[in-house]
Amino acid sequence: MGFHTYDIENADALEDFARYRYLSVEELLSLFNPSGTVADLGSGTGFYTDDVAPYAETLYAVDVQDEMHERYREKGVPENVECVTAEVSDLPFDDASLNCAFSTMTYHEFASDAALEELARVVESNGVIGIADWTSNGTGEDGPPTNERYALADARTALTDAGFEIEYADERHETFVLRARRL
Repeated sequence: MGFHTYDIENADALEDFARYRYLSVEELLSLFNPSGTVADLGSGTGFYTDDVAPYAETLYAVDVQDEMHERYREKGVPENVECVTAEVSDLPFDDASLNCAFSTMTYHEFASDAALEELARVVESNGVIGIADWTSNGTGEDGPPTNERYALADARTALTDAGFEIEYADERHETFVLRARRL
């Protein structure tokens, strides 16, 4: 698992407001209380990035695909958002330079020991990350196939091993959410 990328041919589906069925803006914001310098890990076309931008001083839209950033630029990127093309396992940020970070339905695309260690490197001590993703315990009716997903328990263990303390976690029908603080 991990290192799966979303097909750019389906990028229009990322702009579907039906996505709020699985993660509302209010729930997302409650996972990490955005402020200061923030990174959206797997930003895609900026659907959730746009929702978080008004609360951040600087917001890095991180995606591995330049084509996703091109789509985002076409629709308009807020002034405080900078598009960054990078793998989560190799982020171009200084140590402890992020106040917080979040990932919406992309954890399964980047989750690896190297990526979580890198995330621990760039998030400041006491900084918070919020993650919402598809659970492997779901039915697979929506989102990626269940064999490409992680269970909440596995995500908790991986983040704890990387130096985060889980403050909140919930697994639902198709998704899980969690908030973790950098120790």
